[in-house]
Amino acid sequence: MSVTVNKMISIGLTIAIIGGGGFLIYRVDKTIKNSNVYAQSTLGSIPNQSQEKDKPEFKQIIRDTQKKVVLIEVENEEESGLGSGFLYNDKGDIITNAHVVEGAKKIRIKTSDTSIYLGKVIGMSIEKDVAVIRVKALAGKEPLKINIDKKAEIGDPVIAFGNPHGLENTVTNGIISGIDRDLTIGETKYRGVYQTSAPIAPGNSGGPLVLQSTGEVIGINSAGGKDGNIGFSIPLSQVMTMVQGWSMHPNEKLASESSSEGEGKLSQRYTKDSLAQDARYLVQYFYDSVNSRDYVNAYAVLGSSMKNGLSYEKFRSGYLNTMNVEVKEISVHSSTSSKAEIIAIIEARESNNGEQHVTMYKVTYMIGLENDSLRILKGKGETMK
Repeated sequence: MSVTVNKMISIGLTIAIIGGGGFLIYRVDKTIKNSNVYAQSTLGSIPNQSQEKDKPEFKQIIRDTQKKVVLIEVENEEESGLGSGFLYNDKGDIITNAHVVEGAKKIRIKTSDTSIYLGKVIGMSIEKDVAVIRVKALAGKEPLKINIDKKAEIGDPVIAFGNPHGLENTVTNGIISGIDRDLTIGETKYRGVYQTSAPIAPGNSGGPLVLQSTGEVIGINSAGGKDGNIGFSIPLSQVMTMVQGWSMHPNEKLASESSSEGEGKLSQRYTKDSLAQDARYLVQYFYDSVNSRDYVNAYAVLGSSMKNGLSYEKFRSGYLNTMNVEVKEISVHSSTSSKAEIIAIIEARESNNGEQHVTMYKVTYMIGLENDSLRILKGKGETMK
């Protein structure tokens, strides 16, 4: 994660490139060549894009994808940084950018349910700016769907996922606004990359670029514009042969250099503020899982005291008539470094004998650590008139 002296060449549109795990900002040092580019403003409005955004399919893609996007925390001898990545196979392998993990001595992976694991780099190419991190504890988890055959076209609606500035599971949507872009940043030569109108900010590096029409990953978010209104993504088709090779034959030298603490799950270290933030997020995650009909993940974030006397089957049956839950308000009533009380106002659309009705509830949850994971320890709700 070393910093190269930056230099900038103005070509009418000067672009600042984001890298270094969210803390380092590079600038383009070579002009963009041989590109098929359309400025975002020349495209005008995209017909029906707002309507597409509101379709249930769009929201479902977001919910399903977010669960497989991770926050990457990196430490080396001199500094620390943040980046993003995504699960791509059932071995617990995560794709990210090389500039996120270059020089890493310790890698922590934070998953969508706030659990933290140790990872190790098993393959990396600085030239292509791609790397693979293995987290054995995530083996067997369902990965994201990828499409290495799709050649994106200008105007294709896309969604960029990541953790910009450490803000977990952030989503931006836009379109493919340029193809075949060529950039050179330090030792990395980006060739034939996608330009998108979906903003990419520090910490987004390594996250997936997803087709809105199918929910499939087609690229790796790798760089962003200085004004935050443009992004560049590496097409998966360029790097998947390399990535799959690392998964089959891990680089043991890289793995040993980036996993100084071994492997496995880590104990959480929270401050009052950080626990409150994650507690709010966990409540939202719970209802997102319910809305996705992903009752397994929703049940998994309940603490043991709540599961006692509440089987998974009973929990699931209790939500079968719930069509959708919208969290209207969410606040932290009280917080320490080990527990937080969260109060939320939710609107539930439910079905009863074929008729739908909407009910407002006030719910109160106690969130705390259990077996090194943040869990919903207890909760109660009341109907609002």
